[in-house]
Amino acid sequence: MDTIKQLKWRYATKKFDATKKLSKAKLNIVTEAFNLTATSFGLQTIKLIVIEDKQIRKPLVEASYNQKQVLNASHLLVICIQKNIADIDVTTYYNNIKHIRNTPETILKPYREDLISMMKDMSVLERQQWSTNQAYIALGNLMTVCAIEGIDSCPMEGFLPSKYDEILKLDKKKLKSVLLLPIGYRAEDDMFSDFKKVRKPIEEAVITI
Repeated sequence: MDTIKQLKWRYATKKFDATKKLSKAKLNIVTEAFNLTATSFGLQTIKLIVIEDKQIRKPLVEASYNQKQVLNASHLLVICIQKNIADIDVTTYYNNIKHIRNTPETILKPYREDLISMMKDMSVLERQQWSTNQAYIALGNLMTVCAIEGIDSCPMEGFLPSKYDEILKLDKKKLKSVLLLPIGYRAEDDMFSDFKKVRKPIEEAVITI
């Protein structure tokens, strides 16, 4: 696979072919890629909600400023953050490290205590912003993986998170929606698919020292 060719192929798809669906195998690649996304400390305070059911998606269109990608894409991905980060989140993470890597408690303890202390020094809003930063990393990773796999996508910030949270009952899951990524396959008549990419010359965008 020519990675650069695929990155040139991708664009923010404005019109999806509502008749085309991702295979289970393709969707599994996308969800695995999300789970493998790098996050600060590896703590993974972000979640991915995958919505295929169009009956669930219909009321989300209005909460997305009537952007039809939300409904017509094969699947709608909603990237969420935890509303808060508790001691148990950190403890569970380090218990997972101990289980998978057999790392001794004497090595893990100072790292665990430092991370708990760091989180306690943040306000809830600061923790949420910290998690939101991780969500953007995941979004970029998902867009790249989709491009490599020949899956179209459209990154979206233009929606009403409070409405999404209400419709999807995210409060019960202690989550907040922060980003959207409809994925699927472009419609043949999406005029944006033929537009040439507009980027700065690489020598302006990249500084080599």
